[in-house]
Amino acid sequence: MTDIAQPSSHAATPVPPKRRGALQKLWQNQSLWRGITAIIVFLVIWEIGARWDEWFGKEWMIPGVGLIPPPTDVATTWLEVLPKAGYWESWVSSFRRVISGFLMAMLLGIPFGLMLAVNKYFRDLFFPPFEILRPIPPLAWVPASLIFWPTNEMSIAFITFLGAFFTIVINVLGGARNIDVRYLRAAQSMGASQWDLFSKIILPGTLPSIFTGAAVGMGITWEVVLAAEMISGGGTQGGGGLGFFIWNSYMGGSLEQIVVGMISVGIAGYLSSSAIRAIGDWYMPWKRLF
Repeated sequence: MTDIAQPSSHAATPVPPKRRGALQKLWQNQSLWRGITAIIVFLVIWEIGARWDEWFGKEWMIPGVGLIPPPTDVATTWLEVLPKAGYWESWVSSFRRVISGFLMAMLLGIPFGLMLAVNKYFRDLFFPPFEILRPIPPLAWVPASLIFWPTNEMSIAFITFLGAFFTIVINVLGGARNIDVRYLRAAQSMGASQWDLFSKIILPGTLPSIFTGAAVGMGITWEVVLAAEMISGGGTQGGGGLGFFIWNSYMGGSLEQIVVGMISVGIAGYLSSSAIRAIGDWYMPWKRLF
């Protein structure tokens, strides 16, 4: 009788298939590696450009770039700032203001844009004043908002709301208006009600435009909240937000800390937009095919 070999107790524990597949997929993700390579190349060029005058003299200094602190100095300053509670309080304050203004813009902007798209009388009544207000930059509202609203927090929230509201409305309106009318007529011919037309055709057909407008609006919201925090002061340094963190660093003459604040804003904006894109991919699974 043939003996069956028993597995050795010292054999390596196999990696679960799901985990191995996820790690292999991450390792083979060319987009990820291209992005990492691009960041490394950017940092190398930045370091060389910033230190060019040290290596070759002032007469060879690259205009503009030579005045920017090199990334190694920025990283050193960042490590000094990371343990400080005020830095993270600035993150939390800016995120809170962005999220509050952005959510309010979504809650009001999406229904408003859909009403403009589906109701002719509503569009004739409200679209002209909307178009008059839309070209006004959100920062132009800062002086008025500081006067009209009782607190700085409410003023900044209002400015961030304006930064996203108009972009969301325009994208929702454009997406709903671009739905092929033949879909609506075909549904009507089969007895679909107005609610069926809205819930089964108009709203799903507008989802790509909604999430596109949300992603663009999120970027504008971060731009606006930073400027609003700089202008209004944003409270104290600890809770003033990243905008006030950058402004306070400028007043203190710390160029490295200014760049730290700028990069922090870029990371915060990237995380926010990535979250919106992830939610959009979850709601629109057909986009994963492209």
